[in-house]
This record gives sequence, C-alpha cells and structure tokens, in this order.
Amino acid sequence: MKKVIKILTNKYLVVAICFVAWIAYFDQNDWMTLRERQHELDNVKDNIAYLKKEIAAMQAETKSLSLDVKGRVNNPAALEKYARENFRMKNDGEDIYVIED
Repeated sequence: MKKVIKILTNKYLVVAICFVAWIAYFDQNDWMTLRERQHELDNVKDNIAYLKKEIAAMQAETKSLSLDVKGRVNNPAALEKYARENFRMKNDGEDIYVIED
C-alpha cells in the first residue's frame, strides 16, 4: 500500500499526467479539435474529387460544342440541345412551353 501511495505522489508522475490531460483536453490543438479538423479535411477532399469530375464533364461538353479547324461544329445535335435547354431557342413554327417549379 505504501508503495502505491509513493508511486501516486511521485512529482514526475503527477506532472506527466497533468501534461497529458492538458494536451488532450485543454490545449488549442486538443484531441477534439484535431478530430474536427480531420473531418473537415475529409469533406474538402470529397468536394475536390466531386469538382474534378464536374470539370471533366464540362470539358467534354465544351469539346462537343466547340468548332473544328474548318469552323464547323463538332456535334450539331449537341449544340442544338444545348441552345434549346439553356437559351430556350426554337425552330420556326415551334412553340415552347416552360414549366418551372
């Protein structure tokens, strides 16, 4: 029993326990803050991966809508679809009905 009390009252052990408690819970870079930052970092990485996929899709769309060397559209059907959907363009004799939520 005396040995246990002597170990628990050792000043180095007490200081070490206090130091670990301070670092783990009270410091500005405590354990919970590090977990939150890691979670934010994971979210940012997921967002970056999503945006890279979106960029690739937009580049493919831009390539299909761009002109070739002779000044012709690479994919006329894609250009017509894009114009109809985004600019509400129409052919002569057609009526457009726009239904929005």
